[in-house]
Amino acid sequence: MTGEATRPAQGAEETRRAALAGARDPFALELVKNALATLADEMALTVSRTARSFVVKEALDFSTALFLADGEMIAQGTCLPFHLGAMPFAVRSVLRQFGGTIAPGDLFITNDPWDGSTHLPDIVLVKPVFAGERLVAFTAALAHMTDIGGRIPGGNASDSTEIYQEGLRIPPSRIWRRGEPDENLFRLIERNVRVPDKVLGDIRSLVAACIVGERELERLVARHGAEGFEAQCRDLLDYTERFTRAELAKLPRGSWSFVDHLDGDGIDPAPIRFEARVTIGDGELEIDFTGSAPQVRGAINCVYPFTLSTALACVRSMVDLSIPNNAGYFRPIRVIAPEGSVVNPRPPAAVAARGITGIRIADTVFGALAQAVPGVIPACGSNLPDVGVSFGVTDRETGRSHVYLEFLLASWGGGPDRDGMDACTGTLVNYSNTPAEMVEADVPIAVERYALVPDSGGPGRFRGGLAIERHLRFRADGATLQIRSDRRDHPPWGLEGGGPGLGSDVVIRRADGRVERKVAKFLTTVDRGDVFQVRLAGGGGHGDPMRRDPVAVREDVLDGKMTTGHARDAYGVVLDGPGLDIDEAATRALRAASARS
Repeated sequence: MTGEATRPAQGAEETRRAALAGARDPFALELVKNALATLADEMALTVSRTARSFVVKEALDFSTALFLADGEMIAQGTCLPFHLGAMPFAVRSVLRQFGGTIAPGDLFITNDPWDGSTHLPDIVLVKPVFAGERLVAFTAALAHMTDIGGRIPGGNASDSTEIYQEGLRIPPSRIWRRGEPDENLFRLIERNVRVPDKVLGDIRSLVAACIVGERELERLVARHGAEGFEAQCRDLLDYTERFTRAELAKLPRGSWSFVDHLDGDGIDPAPIRFEARVTIGDGELEIDFTGSAPQVRGAINCVYPFTLSTALACVRSMVDLSIPNNAGYFRPIRVIAPEGSVVNPRPPAAVAARGITGIRIADTVFGALAQAVPGVIPACGSNLPDVGVSFGVTDRETGRSHVYLEFLLASWGGGPDRDGMDACTGTLVNYSNTPAEMVEADVPIAVERYALVPDSGGPGRFRGGLAIERHLRFRADGATLQIRSDRRDHPPWGLEGGGPGLGSDVVIRRADGRVERKVAKFLTTVDRGDVFQVRLAGGGGHGDPMRRDPVAVREDVLDGKMTTGHARDAYGVVLDGPGLDIDEAATRALRAASARS
């Protein structure tokens, strides 16, 4: 690791104004910037209000964005940062495939990981926007489908070995032509998925969002004129680049690296290595994943667009929040991912379970950034989607298929100035859980437990967020259960002397009393009365645990987040009596003994 001290930071507002001063018309640029951001969010609201599946409607696993006619992204909705840098690949794929044949009323679809998407469950729709006969922009919307066909319900099996096993693969195609839907393509999708009502319902929600975006963009273009609109957008991209470079210029110069691992790929249990080297120059930044493992047999390989998007989102999370979400932000950042590696596999690699790899990519980048800017980055969390659950069964009497797909919420690592949040979305995904009542009403599953696990947060001056456990009892026979979990063998790491969080654990209790302790990633059959029990990992701690305020330790014990034994052993805090008062003398002695050891 090498580096040097940073220069004194310019104030955020001063930086923003300096970047804005380079625009031809700063006032018009502000209006266009805010209009585009609002429009992208309006598209997102359209998806959330009209989607059919819990994955999209409740968990909010989707994104929306706007683009210029050449494919430059000019705005993204308040959706998943994971998709920030990936969606431009879909628009460029449409332009490459259809070029000058794009017409008003067209709508395009793709889910091909090597031609516009990141894995088959992510369907992307792209709609052109015209001013008269002139193509001026695109709207785009992406959502994770509950099922996409293939060998395993849910389309996220870790043990697939090639993309042909993973489901229906749609190259960039017209799903609408001049305002008329292609019913053949809709029927093709319907016949290849297990829950067509949910999948087609979610696709139609994306159609609605793209149409809303088209309508409002046409109004915005009419207000400024096609040439004026494009000029303002170009100014916006340049402004974003200047703002980003100014923010990066505040960071220390140097190079820092970090290594992390996944607990196997679902076929080979050997750990999979991820290495990130972050190099910061004057107003620019490079992230190099050379040193990461070669692509693997299992489906946790991550195509380059998702690797790029994850890396961009990591840097985005530590610079000024008022920087617009557009392609101007990408320009000062370079991401290197060697071809043939787990972070940039060659086809026909299996990639369906790439979400867990994206999280590990993020953890590795954050580990490097934490060395560059200590006191800013939190310790490693138990990040969503470290555990994904796919359950599928077909009713033998009615022929109706049920698919349950959920990526379980986790907890953050401890930060430089606060405890890790318990039971919340990960740092790079604006994700929500599906209420237990909705799960039980939709699929033959009973949610028997959903709780925090005491003593599971990594010890630290600021402790890690607690692990979560979830118990599901199955109410059908012969169902397929596929689990993609991690952080058992390599629990979330701490920072600045903080300890790791408690590792994950997966158990199946069979109806006949047998208890099966499972590996991190597996596929099995479950029957009525079987219970799946999963404990997600706890977040890592930040700082020396012996410097944690004893009052905060006592409050955790009173809240049931910590036992008295853990308070004593991990934090050196002794609590006595029925009121669990702090024994200050015993606490001082215990902490002093710990410091000497």
